[in-house]
Amino acid sequence: FYRPYHDAVGAMISSVAQASGKAPFIFSVHSFTPRMQGFIRPWHVGILWDRDDRVARPLIDMLAEDKALIVGDNEPYDGALRGDTMFRHAIVNGYAHALLEIRQDLIADRAGAVQWAERLAPIVDAVDRRADIHEVKMFGSRTGPA
Repeated sequence: FYRPYHDAVGAMISSVAQASGKAPFIFSVHSFTPRMQGFIRPWHVGILWDRDDRVARPLIDMLAEDKALIVGDNEPYDGALRGDTMFRHAIVNGYAHALLEIRQDLIADRAGAVQWAERLAPIVDAVDRRADIHEVKMFGSRTGPA
């Protein structure tokens, strides 16, 4: 699964870059459990990132405008994960990126999933229009040289 997955991700990124003629920004959506090892996770959503905050900072800021949301900054996990998808396909290539984690109970049914999709679509669109999002910039990683 590992190699075909990374080959497919790499091919998709290459095709987007080729079609647009500019560096893509990479946005990944995952989910996390509301409770782990007895700890109740209070965040509704978390943004994971390493050193490059071009996507993470505006995502955090725009989501935090909704005062009903608890937005995690590198919560419930740290985004500096050497060898993960973001490291392998974004960090080493200098592409702007972020990984978004939504708490699973908020997207457990179709209505919740649609609500989050509708919330995120204009935010991702706004990030995509930012001036520096489609520039290659090397920030490295907190895990060591990229």
